[in-house]
Amino acid sequence: MKRFFKVVEKDSDKCSKKAKENDNKNEEEEKETNKEPLKFMTWNANSLFLRVKNNWSEFSNFITTFDPDVIAIQEVRMPAASSSSNSKSAPKNQAEIKDDTNSSREEKRILMRALSNPPFGNYRVWWSLADSKYAGTALFVKKCFKPKSVVFHLDKIASKHEPDGRVILIEFETLRLLNTYVPNNGWKEEANSFQRRRKWDKRILEFVNQNSDKPLIWCGDLNVSHEEIDVSHPEFFSTAKLNGYVPPNKEDYGQPGFTLAERARFGTILREGKLVDAYRFLHKDKDMEQGFSWSGNPVGRYRGKRMRIDYFIVSEKLKENIIACEMHGQGIELQGFYGSDHCPVTLELAPSSNSQNEDPI
Repeated sequence: MKRFFKVVEKDSDKCSKKAKENDNKNEEEEKETNKEPLKFMTWNANSLFLRVKNNWSEFSNFITTFDPDVIAIQEVRMPAASSSSNSKSAPKNQAEIKDDTNSSREEKRILMRALSNPPFGNYRVWWSLADSKYAGTALFVKKCFKPKSVVFHLDKIASKHEPDGRVILIEFETLRLLNTYVPNNGWKEEANSFQRRRKWDKRILEFVNQNSDKPLIWCGDLNVSHEEIDVSHPEFFSTAKLNGYVPPNKEDYGQPGFTLAERARFGTILREGKLVDAYRFLHKDKDMEQGFSWSGNPVGRYRGKRMRIDYFIVSEKLKENIIACEMHGQGIELQGFYGSDHCPVTLELAPSSNSQNEDPI
């Protein structure tokens, strides 16, 4: 479902052209760089290096066709580089990919070569990485857009990254975009499970309440399915257990991402932060074919079991600008997932300056 606007043509191809026909382009380029991004894509790649090795041609074609201004990636799974210090205990450089061994240099070479070719060569990329091949995020922004700032921590501390590289926050002139790989809730009442997720949700709530001065687009793998409509088999997910373990509190029962506690906290974040789920804003009904972003392994008890855990969440101020928000995978055989267990999700916005005066078609 799309919302129809007579949108002023953005001509994003101008961003992707290698060169202008006329070398005297200062005025035109300045106009281009002042524009704000309107097309976004988020994807949990489940190892960007593996996608480059096995699925890159198909994914590159998808990017070429959709032509996003911003690409948000989660689960990069490339280890962070060593710091300049010789100490083994020194913190890693989470903004750079590890390349201090033969194998890591080769993997980085393969990855960066893929990213230097069309269509990715037209983007600037920022990394926030974990110490090992775990988690991590990346953000690609077309070079014609000039962000005011990029930080890697919910507290917006310039020199600090979140543990495991879970956050990239970019600010443009009229909006902020937050790319997150939210910690999985896990199955148990432990420090790295339920407790970690509760702390995260509390910090996200604080973040959205403290940064309401500018419209927000929050995207990524948020590791929660808000309502029953957001999972294929509600009964299966609400009663799921790991090795028979039963949490002490009933609200923590079930599949990570579909417990009552997580869903309630997510609802609080949306409500208090005055935020809108862009996909659900447009798609009111359950779509068993193409309404989920994560799909279980086609072999085993999770075959056909699917969840919507990847989102574009936008400030209420932006909801009338939403043209489309779509999931691009379908079926239980993971068509359109490009080798991951998550499919890409896209968002298109109408320009804020024009949407108020345009009549629907």
